[in-house]
Amino acid sequence: MLNEWSISSALAGVGNTENSGKTPLGSHRVRAKIGGSQPINGVFVGRRATGEIYSDELAKKFPKRDWILTRVLWLCGNEVGCNRLGSVDSMRRYIYIHGTPDSEPMGRPLSHGCIRMRNSDVIELFNLVNVGAEVLIAAD
Repeated sequence: MLNEWSISSALAGVGNTENSGKTPLGSHRVRAKIGGSQPINGVFVGRRATGEIYSDELAKKFPKRDWILTRVLWLCGNEVGCNRLGSVDSMRRYIYIHGTPDSEPMGRPLSHGCIRMRNSDVIELFNLVNVGAEVLIAAD
């Protein structure tokens, strides 16, 4: 089965280096699926559900928060020296596929390195893949 969704990648562009704020390229796999029982717009901090539900009021209260919502697919690189181990390790960089506020545009790079998706889309993807699923991140 082949599916396609609009996403948002890193504002800083593509790259694999730690602390770059860039989206890493290459072959990855899903290391962990987090939040399967959380409601749509459920908020995560440090891969843990906070019990909050995203809203405009919550966004105003925490204007600098990088909103990780609904579901989290934590990625692990498969390519040593490219996106695995050392200063390029995608898992240690906490690179996720995750939901984002519906007000955030898709199709434009705006994240801090992760792959952002619409909440309904990330739920669909979350339900389709298993831990260990292959993920290829490639530039156009």
